[in-house]
Amino acid sequence: MRKLNIAIIGLGNIGSYLYKYLNENKKILTEKNNCIPIVKYISAKKRNKKRSINFNKKQWLNNYLEATYLSDVDLIIELIGGAEGAAKKLVFNALKNKKHVVTANKALIAKYGDQLAKIAEKNKVNLEFEASVCGGLPIIRSLKEGLIANKISKIYGIFNGTSNYILSSMDKKNKNFDEVLTDAKNLGYAEANPSADLNGDDVSSKLKILTSLCFNSFLNDKIYVEGIKEIDKTDIINANKLGYKIKLIGFSELLKNKICQRVHPTLIKNNSYIASIDGVLNAVIIDGKPVGQSIIQGEGAGPAATTSALVSDISSISRGNIKFPFSLSTKERKKLKFDSIDNRFFSAYLRFEVFDKPGVLSNITNIFSKNKVSIKRLIQNPNKNKKISSIVIITHNSKNNSLNKILKEVTKKKYIFKKPKLIRIDEN
Repeated sequence: MRKLNIAIIGLGNIGSYLYKYLNENKKILTEKNNCIPIVKYISAKKRNKKRSINFNKKQWLNNYLEATYLSDVDLIIELIGGAEGAAKKLVFNALKNKKHVVTANKALIAKYGDQLAKIAEKNKVNLEFEASVCGGLPIIRSLKEGLIANKISKIYGIFNGTSNYILSSMDKKNKNFDEVLTDAKNLGYAEANPSADLNGDDVSSKLKILTSLCFNSFLNDKIYVEGIKEIDKTDIINANKLGYKIKLIGFSELLKNKICQRVHPTLIKNNSYIASIDGVLNAVIIDGKPVGQSIIQGEGAGPAATTSALVSDISSISRGNIKFPFSLSTKERKKLKFDSIDNRFFSAYLRFEVFDKPGVLSNITNIFSKNKVSIKRLIQNPNKNKKISSIVIITHNSKNNSLNKILKEVTKKKYIFKKPKLIRIDEN
């Protein structure tokens, strides 16, 4: 029977879990794929670090790059992480030396995916990255294979479990942002430095990859990114009163032959499907023809979910299929135009914390009028003891650029004592 010799580079929680899984499930994977998966070599930064796995000394590579040159390695699994440094060197070297590559590294694929795909195609090897987007959700294989008959017009959803846990916990537990972030770290849902999750960069990388697969386009950095750090308990309470939930959502849609990629906190109707996705769950929604709307939901992170995706890629390679990394060959992928969010229209929630003085409200509404933004709903919550007031305005559909101009102008006013908020509304 055929054999697939594997080198796992990176032995953190995911690498260790995968190593254990492949050894414990070798029999069933062999039967299903008609190929024996053998973990031939492993490597990581520190050999003597305490790990939950036992390995043979002969398996250890002191120099991780050695895996890319060894004749008895067919597949390299990169679990180092990061777009630069060791991960970049390993994957570029592996593909150049005609080794198959499986990676969970969204940052690397989002930045260098086009270059890597070209090398993989030239050398007739596979570059698989199912685990790079939404952990255990089989979204990439669905786009490449299950939904291949469909012309996709839009993909959106909750792609980051950490931010989703924080926003849904603020809502359910009536806690503030910092309290919930501490809980997330204690539970292992947030890294010690969770900035990529909180500022939207994690979702941005995933969305770039999904956009490329949906629209057969090259990866593109033209993307609007806004995180959740500015969302506070008052916004959550206001959203509930108005019939919404706040979620960090990534959107990519094709409109008039232009793609708009955006990541930002969004007010979603509280009776919509996506509003019900709480905790660390992810959900991806795809609009396409002829299938209509497809939804994939599940665990978006963690060793078990990520291993599920990694093993899916390993199995695909075990079966001997050579595929284009982004479904089409580099020659056939398109250079589509990417549009700015400034040209899009949104209904929006704006919140202004002001000193309660005569004429403040009329001044704010005049600024809206001047920028041709019409007001759908206005709520004023005065605190007479402190002589301050909170003004919440919901707008009709307005150009994003106009909404930003209002925010900029009002921010400069002396009656403002706290940075104003703008949260876009999605009425789907």
